[in-house]
Amino acid sequence: MEVVMSICVDCLLAVLLLTFNTLSGVDLLPVSLDPVCSASSAAKYSLRFTGKWSQTSFPKHYPLYRPPAQWSPVFGVTHSSDYHIWRSDAYASNGVREFSEKGEAWTLINEVEAAGEKIQSVYGLFSAPAVLDGTGLTNAEFEVFARHSFLSFIVRIVPSPDWFIGVDSLNLCDGEHWKESIHLDLYPYDAGTDSGFTFSSPNYETVPQEKVSQITSAHPSHPANSFYYPRLKHLPPLARVTLTKMKNNLVFSLPVEPTQSNQIPDGNEIEGNTPLDCEVSAWSSWGLCKGKCGGSWVRHRTRYIHLHPANKGSPCPLLEEERNCTPDNCVPVASPPTPLSTPKGH
Repeated sequence: MEVVMSICVDCLLAVLLLTFNTLSGVDLLPVSLDPVCSASSAAKYSLRFTGKWSQTSFPKHYPLYRPPAQWSPVFGVTHSSDYHIWRSDAYASNGVREFSEKGEAWTLINEVEAAGEKIQSVYGLFSAPAVLDGTGLTNAEFEVFARHSFLSFIVRIVPSPDWFIGVDSLNLCDGEHWKESIHLDLYPYDAGTDSGFTFSSPNYETVPQEKVSQITSAHPSHPANSFYYPRLKHLPPLARVTLTKMKNNLVFSLPVEPTQSNQIPDGNEIEGNTPLDCEVSAWSSWGLCKGKCGGSWVRHRTRYIHLHPANKGSPCPLLEEERNCTPDNCVPVASPPTPLSTPKGH
């Protein structure tokens, strides 16, 4: 169902793209140029999305089936500085809720269209096909202008409760010039609308709704969370996006320093080979006190393995424990009486 839904979203975006972009041909109300951009001409960019969600990098609860790890279509918008599809530490819109939880884009498209018609903050939307593998690739092209020099996009993590990755309001303009190339490492976000802890958690609405927040190796700080890796300072990148300015309809690449947008500071000692510590259940209750009267008595308790270690993670502890005990109703068996000796001569 997840795969079919992702493909349908991709088809939907493709159908609506031409309709929405006709807004650029309509007489719009005057909109002042963003002071940070004074480029005289438009620019065309190629977007390359690369998934880095592998079982080696993220071994905990890695989804292998029903459905396997994959990505929804990329839903992107070019806009001015006063518009946001989503923002960290702000409440997700209904469109972002439906997209991040179910992969449905109708409401999100309507929200984008409304912004384009009413406040002229949006120039156009674009999409890239869904990626049916955690480490797959997808591509798209889009256009930007001086007054709509910002890029935002969102990609749903499939499967997940309401998790996504993306970029909020990345400015592609630098004064009078368009940036030639940008590379961004992407990390997971929680839309704040579903309370599931694992990739395959059932739907459990968050009431009241929480704000969008970044998921880290220690937040949420619950051992059941699929991204909880307390031994890491930072999670490895979940995906990477490369934006390249096109020239004469040909894509070219130049060495460029990474931008600050959506970056987590360097310093993580482990990248791409995340250690996964063994996880075990809680101890069972102590069993019955067993033994033989007159001898030692013991009782046992056990636990089982939730998750086997991987990538040199901490090994599993002992799974069985015993301790001495005293029986409540042990009655020693009486020894048979010693026969009396019979006097000689009788």
